[in-house]
Amino acid sequence: MLIIFYFISSAAMAQSKSYDVTKDSANGSLIFRGTISLADMESEPTFTWLKTGAENYEPNPELKPFLSQNLPSYDIVVFLGTWCDDSHYWIPKLLKLLRQINYPIEKIKWYGVDRTKTTRNGENTSYNITLVPTIILLKDGHEKGRITEGPQNGLEGDLMAIIKN
Repeated sequence: MLIIFYFISSAAMAQSKSYDVTKDSANGSLIFRGTISLADMESEPTFTWLKTGAENYEPNPELKPFLSQNLPSYDIVVFLGTWCDDSHYWIPKLLKLLRQINYPIEKIKWYGVDRTKTTRNGENTSYNITLVPTIILLKDGHEKGRITEGPQNGLEGDLMAIIKN
């Protein structure tokens, strides 16, 4: 019985998170660095920005039908800083838009970066990440465009422009 308990305990300990958690020395917030999930972020009680960041935001109703029809055929990759004011501002708005147009949220790949814009396993290098948040649209595995730090023509407008190009 002890041997079985030992193996079960060892297996449970071997399963680790795919991201590191540290405290930001500049503002004291938590840094999630690596491959994360929306559930990881939503379960962190200090990430109140994720819930409240889009309360007064209303996505452009004129662009939602186009995005609803076209965006689900794209994969989305998001690099964000859980310590970053721009990420706190734009990521909740992105989520609100995606939920309103019924984008399958589970398709999004999320990566947390530290202040040097690095992930745990170097994905930041593969995607050439220099600023956050960075929202990348992929079609058939190829990058079609990205929104870096903040949209130029509104979140919906920039996403539509990427799809139309």
